[in-house]
Amino acid sequence: MDIKKEENGKIEMLFGHPKGLWFMFGTEMWERFGYYLMLGIFSLYMIDGWNNGGMGFTADMKSDIYGTYLGLVYLTPFIGGLIADRLLGYRKSIVIGGLMMAAGYFMMSMHTVTSFYIALMLIILGNGFFKPNISTLVGSLYSEDSLKAKKDAGFNIFYMGINIGAFICNFVAAYMRINFGWGYAFAAAGVGMLVGVVIFLLGNRHIKSYDVVKPLQEGDMSTGKILGLTVLPMFLFGTLGYMLPGNFLGSDTNDAFIIGCLPVIGFFIYLAFKSEAKESRAIKALLAVFTCVILFFAIFHQNGDALTIWAEDHTDREMSAGVAGVADKVDMAQIVVNNDLVSMKSEDAFKDSIVKLESIAEKMPSATVKEIKEKKDYLKNIEIQKKSRMYFSNLPDNKIPAKGNNLRLYSTELYQSINPFWVVLLTPIMVGVWGFFRRRKREPSTPTKIFIGLIITALSALVMVGAVFATNDMTGKASSLWLLASYGVITIGELCLSPMGLSLVSKLSPPRITALMMGGFFLAISVGNKLSGMLSSLWETTKQKENFFYLNFALVMAAAIILLLMLRWLNRVMKENNVL
Repeated sequence: MDIKKEENGKIEMLFGHPKGLWFMFGTEMWERFGYYLMLGIFSLYMIDGWNNGGMGFTADMKSDIYGTYLGLVYLTPFIGGLIADRLLGYRKSIVIGGLMMAAGYFMMSMHTVTSFYIALMLIILGNGFFKPNISTLVGSLYSEDSLKAKKDAGFNIFYMGINIGAFICNFVAAYMRINFGWGYAFAAAGVGMLVGVVIFLLGNRHIKSYDVVKPLQEGDMSTGKILGLTVLPMFLFGTLGYMLPGNFLGSDTNDAFIIGCLPVIGFFIYLAFKSEAKESRAIKALLAVFTCVILFFAIFHQNGDALTIWAEDHTDREMSAGVAGVADKVDMAQIVVNNDLVSMKSEDAFKDSIVKLESIAEKMPSATVKEIKEKKDYLKNIEIQKKSRMYFSNLPDNKIPAKGNNLRLYSTELYQSINPFWVVLLTPIMVGVWGFFRRRKREPSTPTKIFIGLIITALSALVMVGAVFATNDMTGKASSLWLLASYGVITIGELCLSPMGLSLVSKLSPPRITALMMGGFFLAISVGNKLSGMLSSLWETTKQKENFFYLNFALVMAAAIILLLMLRWLNRVMKENNVL
C-alpha cells in the first residue's frame, strides 16, 4: 500500500515541508478561527441577559454546559476517527465535519433555546469527523523515511496555523458583538469554517494520495462491533449516570459524562491487551501518556471559563486615552457608564431599581418597528448598567468616572487572543530550540518534551496565585500583565505538549488504527475539558481564590511526577518502534 507519493510520482515540497501541509495549515487556521471565536464568547454569551441577546443562564449552569460541550466536542473524534479509518477516508470525513460545524455556528446566531442546543450538537458531531482526521493526514505526509525527522516540526507549524486563527478570531468577535450583537459574531464563525473547507478542497491534489482507507486485517474487530461495544454502552452508561440519585461529581451532567466515558476507556484498554506484543506495548505507552495529558487540558481550557470570568470581573481593562481614541474610530471599545445604579451600595436597592426599570420596559408599547427598537435599546441600556456596576464594584474610587461619564474597556474576549499570540510568537523559537538540540544529537524524546510541558504548565498556575495577591484579597483589580504572563508561561508548556501529543500518536500508533488512536488522544482531551468545567465551577464557591490556582498547580504537578516515573519505559518503547 503506497501512500507516499503524490499523483506526479514525487512529493512536492514548499519551505522544506510537503506542500500538502500548507493547505492543511490554512484549513485548520480557518476551522480554529470559527471554533475559538465561538469558544471565546461562549461563557459570556451564556451569562449575558436574555434581553441583551444572551441566554441568561446562572454561573453554575454556564460552567456545567461549558464543560459538557468541551468534553463532548473532543469525545466524538473517537467515533469520527474510526469511521474515517474503516469507511469514509480522511478527506470526506473532514469536509463533512467542516460543513456540520459551519451549520452549527450559523444556528448559534439564532436566539432560541432550541437552536442553541441543536447548534451545539452539530458542532460536537462535526468536530468528531474533522479534528482527528486532519491531524492524522498531517502525520501521513511524513511517512517517507527522509521526512520522519521533520514530523515534530511539521506538527509545530500545523499548530501555529491553529493559533493564527485563534488569535484573529477574537478581534472579529469583539467587533461583531459590540456593534451588531451576539448573533453576527457566531455567524462570522460559520463563514470562517466555510473558508477552511474551500482551502482544503483546493489542496486536494497534494493530499488525496495520503487518504487511504485501511482494510480489516485478520483478527481485527469489525466497525459495527466496535461501535456496538463502545457507543451504545456509552449512551447507556451516560443515561445511568444522569439518572443516579444524588450527584457524585457535582451535577447530573458531570456524572453522565464521566460514567458514559468508561466503556470507551475500557475499549482502549482491551485493544491494548488484545493486540500483538509490539503493537500492545505501543498502545499501552500511548494510553499512559493520554492519562497524564488529561490534567493538562483540565487546566489549560479554563481559559474559556474561569480565566474569562477573571478577565471580565477582576482585571483592569481600561484603555489608555490613545488606545481609546483609536478604538472609538473602529467601534472596538466596550463602554461602561457611571450612573445612579452604579453608585448604589446596597445589593437589595440595586436589584429593586433594576426590577422597576424592567417593569417600565415591559409596559412600553411595541406595536411599530420604531417602538420595538426603542424598547430593545432601553432593555440593552439596563444590561449595560448592570455590567457597569459589576465592573465598578471592585475598582478604586479614584478610578470610577464622575456620574454620567464612562470608561472605554478592552472587550473581555480579546484576552482569549493572548494565548494564540504567544503561540505564534514562540513556535518558531521552540522549533529552533529543538532543532538546535537535534543537530547536536541531544534532542529530548517526545515523551520527555511532554513531561517538560507539564512542569511549565504547573508554573503558570502559580503566576495566577500572584495575580490574586495583587488584587489585595479580591477588593481591587489586577493588571492585565498578570494574564499576559500566565498565558505566556502556559503557552510554552502547551508547545512542549499539545503538538508533541499529536506527533506521538502519529509515530507510535499501529498504521491500521492511527485515526482511531488519534481519537483516543482527543478522548483524553475530552475528559480533561470536562474536568476543566468542573474545576471552573469551584471558582464561585472558593473563598480564598489563590487556593483555586494552588489546586491547579498540584493537579498538573501530580501528572508530571507520574509521567517522570514512566519516562524510561516510554523511551524504550519509542526506541523499539524506531521513532525515538
